[in-house]
Amino acid sequence: MRDVFELPIIQAPMAGGPDSPALAAAVSGAGGLGSLGCAYAAPAEIEALAAAVRARTPRPFALNLFVRTDTRDTPDTRDTPDEPGADARVAAVLRPMRAELGLADTIALGPELPRWDDQLEAVLRIAPRVFSFTFGVPSRDQLAALHAREIFVIGTATTVDEAGVLDELGVDAITAQGAEAGGHRGTFLGRFEDALVGTFALVPQVVQRTRRPVIAAGGIMDGRGIRAALALGAKAVQLGTAFMACPEAGTSAPHRAALTSARATVITRAFSGRPARGIRNRMTDAFEAVAPAPFPQQQRMTHELRRAATAHARPDLMQLWAGQGAPLLRAMPAAELVATLAIEAGLLDP
Repeated sequence: MRDVFELPIIQAPMAGGPDSPALAAAVSGAGGLGSLGCAYAAPAEIEALAAAVRARTPRPFALNLFVRTDTRDTPDTRDTPDEPGADARVAAVLRPMRAELGLADTIALGPELPRWDDQLEAVLRIAPRVFSFTFGVPSRDQLAALHAREIFVIGTATTVDEAGVLDELGVDAITAQGAEAGGHRGTFLGRFEDALVGTFALVPQVVQRTRRPVIAAGGIMDGRGIRAALALGAKAVQLGTAFMACPEAGTSAPHRAALTSARATVITRAFSGRPARGIRNRMTDAFEAVAPAPFPQQQRMTHELRRAATAHARPDLMQLWAGQGAPLLRAMPAAELVATLAIEAGLLDP
């Protein structure tokens, strides 16, 4: 992995806003590995984002996608089709919130998400040094195509069993995503509830299970966490929330403000229909009592509301992804944060 980064510090992909070409380039330029979450981007957009990073730095960076089984010709049971009966149920919850934001009573659905296979073709054309994925596994042919272009491939596991699947598939490294991590859970086997394993319980078990290098993710915010993860056998760490207050990040102003006072995070399906960790608010509470639609149906139904809530600076209704380490957040330029983390972890001299 030494040809991928100088410092074993990876900026997590954060699709939907918080990451940006400027952030990824700054992290890579500082010796870490910057990432771009491209899950919602069409192929042409992915190519434009990669070009924007390459215009800023010659160093390696990573592109990340959701393995969208709901767009395959033969989907499995992880990403389910739309639930017809969910429309009225979800609309009833959203209606008063939409009215407060000046939105019409009738929900305008967000755009269809791009097909995974089409997105992966864009990644193959771009040939970044690193590609990472979550929510499932690519086919063996797809992995072979990535390797044929000398792309270093990282898969995401939330359990030891998932790590075993990725090991057998032949990925180059495995991210062990602990329950503390912000944003979407990467679970693709079994029940989501059974995959909420803490980072520092999960990492040594995955290290013991696999031959692949392990990347620790979830709740790591400073040098203390980095040292602990490396002591448990991880070869690198991945931090997302820690970079969300950097000036290069695409994090919105109300989201940044909410992070500074974040005390309670929850696993919620309220925004996308798939479990993700974020700051508890009125929106997450509303879907505690009412079942959301499945992913990505719920995501399309809440699209207009989420955009309006951000525009109106309404954190009570916003999608506020954050990890459990959010109270330890520090606002500083990305390159400075990478250097600070490395010094704290004993990876660089002060």
